[in-house]
Amino acid sequence: MDDHSPFSPLTTPSAARPLLGMTVLVVEDSRFASDALRLMCVRSGARIRRADSLCSARRHLQIHLPTVIIVDMGLPDGSGAELIDELHNASPRVELILGTSGDDFAEDAARAAGADGFITKPYGSLATFQQAILSRLAVGFRPTVARIADNETIQPDPVALRDDLMHAADTLQATTEQALKDGVVDYVAQFLGGIARSSEDDSLLNAVRAVEQGRKQGAMPTADVAHLTGLVQERLAQSATI
Repeated sequence: MDDHSPFSPLTTPSAARPLLGMTVLVVEDSRFASDALRLMCVRSGARIRRADSLCSARRHLQIHLPTVIIVDMGLPDGSGAELIDELHNASPRVELILGTSGDDFAEDAARAAGADGFITKPYGSLATFQQAILSRLAVGFRPTVARIADNETIQPDPVALRDDLMHAADTLQATTEQALKDGVVDYVAQFLGGIARSSEDDSLLNAVRAVEQGRKQGAMPTADVAHLTGLVQERLAQSATI
């Protein structure tokens, strides 16, 4: 099913809803980040679908071809760059492919794989999000009237943040030295790094960076992983009292 369907009078983009008539597929394992993107898409008039892994995204794309796809660069079953490369070389091609991450190196990797653009975490205002999409779309997809600039910053659901922390805590609790070798901690650190940036949690982000630095040096950062695990548990305890 092709979601590039021509605009009808009921789905023509407008100043208030500049993404009306479009479908956005978000490939993101974080519920917190997904909720932010969901709110921005809904406010902009777009339909949104979500996949939480490379596997589920590929299954979705066998049936639906969205107008826009936003791919997180770190997913539980591989790098988002793999999917971006596949999409870039596919025919028909998705109209707009965007990468997303909070990692400094990720934008270069996304663009090298074929992404048309990149959205950095934490996400900015609604107007910034809309501009990241509209500035890269063909003219036919854009509103014919001036867009209303909405500088509101979207606040995702705190329950989604708690769900992400619980997922990370469960994974870390099961972590062993073998899991470190298998890259489980690498994935969890990347996952928590995105959460820390999106929620502007500097302490959590510093703990993530300590783990990542140890892994880059080829070490088994047991103490740093333990510290990170403790911070996640603290965040969960704090959220339970709210």
